[in-house]
Amino acid sequence: MSWQVRPFELADEQQALAAQAELQADDFDFLVGRGAKESWADFVDRLEANRQGVGLPDGWVASGTFGGFIDGRLVGRVGVRYELNDYLREFAGHIGYGVRPDFRGQGVATRLCRFALAELAQRGIKQALITCNETNAASRATIERCGGVPDAAQPAVVYNGDTTVLRFWVPTA
Repeated sequence: MSWQVRPFELADEQQALAAQAELQADDFDFLVGRGAKESWADFVDRLEANRQGVGLPDGWVASGTFGGFIDGRLVGRVGVRYELNDYLREFAGHIGYGVRPDFRGQGVATRLCRFALAELAQRGIKQALITCNETNAASRATIERCGGVPDAAQPAVVYNGDTTVLRFWVPTA
């Protein structure tokens, strides 16, 4: 079994669109920020620019989006925010990931999260903030498996008035 985490490429379009369709049932945006009419080529170019911190919209931070592949098949994706703005510091954190339904419960999220932690460590970030909805036991288990501990100062916040978001700090090395 060959495991790879890398930026999206032009050849990944069909698999990525299929993953987006699958995860819409979970109300999860697999291709975060992709405009409905944006071509795949433009999206891939924009992801690379985002990773380099070039041409970011106001309020955005440099971030990388990577696909996780097993034997060439897209199984998940991870987003890595290389710094935190006010919104990310409170609700979303440094890392966000999603796994296609057929690959859940197989350690994919843990591998994606560990990849993201290594990315942050390479940039000198010692601890990553990772959040998850209180009802997402699988994500909480992933965070804890990666060494996450509840934020002592603010272990939970309420988002949009009805969603409790748990906050964890995770060492990157």
